[in-house]
Amino acid sequence: MTKLIAVVGPTGAGKSDLGLDIANQIISAGGKAEILNSDSMQFYRGMNIGTAKLPLAERRGIEHHLLDWLEITDESTAAEYQQVARPKIEELQAKGVTPILVGGSMLYVAAVLNLFEFPERDADLRQELETQLEELGPHEMHRKLKELDPIAASRIIPENGRRTVRAIEIITLTGEPFAAALPEVPEDWQPVFEIGINGPREDLVARLEQRVHKMWRQGLLDEVRELEPLGIRSGKTSSRAIGYAQALAQLDGEITQDEAIADTVRLTQKYARRQMSWFRRDQRISWLDYQDPKHKQKASTLVANWLGI
Repeated sequence: MTKLIAVVGPTGAGKSDLGLDIANQIISAGGKAEILNSDSMQFYRGMNIGTAKLPLAERRGIEHHLLDWLEITDESTAAEYQQVARPKIEELQAKGVTPILVGGSMLYVAAVLNLFEFPERDADLRQELETQLEELGPHEMHRKLKELDPIAASRIIPENGRRTVRAIEIITLTGEPFAAALPEVPEDWQPVFEIGINGPREDLVARLEQRVHKMWRQGLLDEVRELEPLGIRSGKTSSRAIGYAQALAQLDGEITQDEAIADTVRLTQKYARRQMSWFRRDQRISWLDYQDPKHKQKASTLVANWLGI
């Protein structure tokens, strides 16, 4: 009963809730189950509201791993996540615990589930590309990537300059397209059952807009203020996170609150489209519609068949 399970899909679709349901199902059947986070922004301590991180009280007593394990100034990379998450999965399995990977950060999920290795990093080249990013901006760097590797560019949002830089770095180091490291037909690192949750595009678009407005009502600006002394402005990853970048711009008086919310809504919806474009290529995923009143029942049946319970 310790096989690997992953719950994936776009932001706002209900992955966290479904992951907890699956964990409860396994525990009710006499097994053990714990959650491994694969949302790269939930790695950061203090980034709670803007990442929709489940509060401790809402985790139903289920142990969660790889939440709050990075400082706000740390850089998050899929390569590092692979090195941390895979041993944690094997450690849990050795204890008879079923690991449930939950999150929608596409490259991070792939880094764990798919059999491929990341090229080593080159500090000098990275610094050169980071300087170009500061001088030219993320959109111009994305155009450079598109010239080098159109497939990779289609998988990275233009606003994500850090990931664009990493893709260009890999292309420069290997002489091969970055997309070559991400095969269309992935090979399993170990057997995994993937459940995807999604809904009609129009409904998800509306849900995400409501979610962003809720974040501001819950106090995202205050959260960002509290993170400023801890160094969020110098965080290469954290400062560029959707919502946090806009909140910082609002605090600086560069944009109004309405503009900050509107830009966050636009980017969140765009990110969700990218997520679905990525995950749809993975033929291993069994998809569920969150609007289907029986979707949790269907998930339970799929999990029972996979685990033999």
